[in-house]
Amino acid sequence: MTGPMTGSTPLRVGLIGYGLAGSVFHAPLIAATEGLVLDTVVTSNEERRAQARAEFPDVRPAAGPEELFARAGELDLVVIASPNKTHVPLATTALEAGLPVVVDKPIAGTAAEARGLAALAEERGLLLSVFQNRRWDNDFLTLRELIAEGRLGDVWRFESRFERWRPRPKGGWRESGDPAEIGGLLYDLGSHVVDQALVLFGPATQVYAESVVRRAGAEADDDTFIALTHANGVRSHLHVSSTAAQLGPRFRVLGSQAGYVKYGLDPQEAALREGRRPGSAGEWGTEDEALWGRVGAGESPVTGGGSPVPTLPGDYPAYYAAVAAALRDGAPNPVTAREAAAALDVLEAARRSAREGVTVTL
Repeated sequence: MTGPMTGSTPLRVGLIGYGLAGSVFHAPLIAATEGLVLDTVVTSNEERRAQARAEFPDVRPAAGPEELFARAGELDLVVIASPNKTHVPLATTALEAGLPVVVDKPIAGTAAEARGLAALAEERGLLLSVFQNRRWDNDFLTLRELIAEGRLGDVWRFESRFERWRPRPKGGWRESGDPAEIGGLLYDLGSHVVDQALVLFGPATQVYAESVVRRAGAEADDDTFIALTHANGVRSHLHVSSTAAQLGPRFRVLGSQAGYVKYGLDPQEAALREGRRPGSAGEWGTEDEALWGRVGAGESPVTGGGSPVPTLPGDYPAYYAAVAAALRDGAPNPVTAREAAAALDVLEAARRSAREGVTVTL
């Protein structure tokens, strides 16, 4: 990467896409980050342009990416929060225009494409980062601390569930069966649970998956299970589903000394959807004590067994703070494209495993 940007003027950010990802996650977090300013929002939807102006009065609206790239010299960072199929072409254009880039997950449809973008960014000396916000979920931060402290002993099995009850499809590109759209839960929620497993336990050597379309009218996978064998021997069992009538624990982690069970989802997405912003009244990312996970051995957490473990506050703002530090001070990239490519290796293997009924060796 080229030398860090200097000066005290805020870094100007152009945001491409103002749907769920752009309006709920990226724009509020960018605006809340010291040293960043939301300069431009790109969306072809007139209603969304009006929404962006109402929420951020100083923002410059643009109807298409070409308007943004025409004045690339006025920007310091481009954030791509548009549909998955646009990630690679838009990131390529941004990097070729000399702009650092943040791309929402999944960065690409294939690991090869992700590594191609990484190589281009390295060649140009530019930051290329991937928005894997759930590395800053409250439960994930808590689990990392428990493992680091040795509270569980040697971890043997990691069970992670990202489940919802959505018996009727919503439609749209995320649920499209067209492979070009890169839709379905494997690449959507699967990008999160696989990334978390790799961060916690390192590279995977074997992948087995089951992936089905259960809902009438659905086109893309809506109920998927992935089993990983990590190089260090840990087994990860990962579930993503839109068809779970009863939700399982978010995490169930079994070790040689104790286990950790945690129910409930990090509260930050719900807060952002409700219009709350980091730095507003109340502590950000905290949850009620009743939702704390429990650590124990031989007891059932459902009946109060084990010891409650205070859940650390979730911290999505840390991602863009790290991006700003990387651009300003040369600090580490919080999520590299090559890390995202490793996760895509697993997702591609999972897709093959589910299709062919085989275990894939990486």
